[in-house]
Amino acid sequence: MSVNHLRRTVLGLIAAVPVSGLIACGYRLRGMVDLPFKVIAITGNPSPPLRADLQTAILTGTDAKVAINPKDADLILEVTNDLNGREILAYNSNGQVSAYRLNIRVGFRAFDLAGAEIVPEAEIYMTRDIDFSVSTVLATDVQIQQFLTLMRKDLAVQILRRVSAAARAPQTRAF
Repeated sequence: MSVNHLRRTVLGLIAAVPVSGLIACGYRLRGMVDLPFKVIAITGNPSPPLRADLQTAILTGTDAKVAINPKDADLILEVTNDLNGREILAYNSNGQVSAYRLNIRVGFRAFDLAGAEIVPEAEIYMTRDIDFSVSTVLATDVQIQQFLTLMRKDLAVQILRRVSAAARAPQTRAF
C-alpha cells in the first residue's frame, strides 16, 4: 500500500466520522420539510418571486409536487397577502439616511379539498436591517434585492414548516 493511498484512506475516514455521527442522530438539512401531502397547489395572490420560491421550496425540500390546478391537489396553500416594505431606521449627522429596515409580511392559510383548515389564517413577518451609504447607492440596491430574495426563500421554508407542524398536530374537537 502506497503512502498516498494510506493518506487518502485516513483522510476519508476523518471526513466520514463527523458526517456519520450527524446522520446517526437524525440531523437533516434545514431546508427539508416532512409534509404529509403529496400534491400542493399555491393559490391567492403571491408575488411572482414568492410563488417561485414556494414552488422551489416544495419541489426541493419536500417529497410533494406542485399542482397547477387546485382540484388536483390534496393541500391548497392560499397566500392572502404578500407585502414588501422599507422603512428608514437611522439618519447620519448630515440628515441623510444611514440605515433601512427591510420588511416582508406574508399572510396565508392552508386547507384540503374538503375545505378543512390545516392552517387557519396566519401571517409570517420578517425584518432585516441594512446600512446605507449615499456613495454606494447602486451597490446598496443590489444588496437590498439580495436580502429580499434570501428573506423570501426563508419565508417559503417557514410557511412549509408551519403547514407541516399543523398537519401533524393532534386535532382537537369541541364537544
